[in-house]
Amino acid sequence: MSFIATFLKRTLQLLLMLVLTLAAPSLYVETMCRPSGEPAPATPLSSETRPEIRTLLTYPEWHIVHAYDDYATVIDQGNPHDFGYLRAIAGYWSSLCTLTRASGELGEIDGGTRQLVHVIGVSFTFEMLMKGLYEETIGRAATWVRGPQQTRLDNLSALQAADYAAFLQQVPWYRYDFRGDAATLNAAATDAFRDQERAFALGFEHLTRAAYADVIAQAVAATGFDDLTLQMVVTGLTPAQIEAVEGVTILRDAPGGVEIETPRYRELTGILANWADQGATFLDMAGNDQIMFTAISDTPDVPGALASLDRQGYGDTRHLFLIPVTSLAEALRGLDSAGLRLEHIHDY
Repeated sequence: MSFIATFLKRTLQLLLMLVLTLAAPSLYVETMCRPSGEPAPATPLSSETRPEIRTLLTYPEWHIVHAYDDYATVIDQGNPHDFGYLRAIAGYWSSLCTLTRASGELGEIDGGTRQLVHVIGVSFTFEMLMKGLYEETIGRAATWVRGPQQTRLDNLSALQAADYAAFLQQVPWYRYDFRGDAATLNAAATDAFRDQERAFALGFEHLTRAAYADVIAQAVAATGFDDLTLQMVVTGLTPAQIEAVEGVTILRDAPGGVEIETPRYRELTGILANWADQGATFLDMAGNDQIMFTAISDTPDVPGALASLDRQGYGDTRHLFLIPVTSLAEALRGLDSAGLRLEHIHDY
């Protein structure tokens, strides 16, 4: 009886420690990263408007996307235990803190968005902690048994990680075929210990993600999907240049330019960069006059960046910039001369 009581006590203590560990960053952001400033008055030009604050708070989800891309890059030439899981976690919460502080001039963070960034942050933290714990112990030991030469499933899992990172650029994670990856690993595994270990560990991870994805997909279906298009006002382009882009529609004449509808997410970044090269100027996006974008450089610090985060596996740095919408095209045209490479434009 004493043994059972001691075991239950230790288990409860560990669970409490885990809960406190997961909750601590969220509590810190909510109490120590307070917004400052007030939104400036603005007159929307677009017919359909969205909260400007979302240009900042779409980044936390993209930080997770970038973390998976970093992970894929690291294991392409190395091992999963080479990835900095705690660095990825710290990057999420430090960037959320910075963006929360900067949010005061863009508007109040609504309850739904606030809840979302904390829920996915806690989920990401838990996943990275569990994966890091495994890869730093059992996973690392399996590489010792394997030796320096990577096995078939080391290479296959690196390819799958890269495919998943690319998938996330445009499609929600819960639509990914995790079960298919698990089945592929199992079918390709040899009798080598490392292959068997990878098939079991990563297969379990994929199947767990698949079950969680099913729940999220059902919840999203019940509440409705995000709009896949965005309205904006642009000038400096001919109708032929605008309509040459698939998925773009001219809606009407607007003050100073023309109102159009475009795709969102990763596809939008390419469209805006291309139009900037053609001489466009963006006047308004979803009724907003501020927008954030990220760019990559080979230097750790760049003037004007809200935050700068090292990219694992790449040896360079991601920088976050918040600028007026009317300055976006000029900023994009000036990236090369500033030693920057465009990564992503964060819409609303």
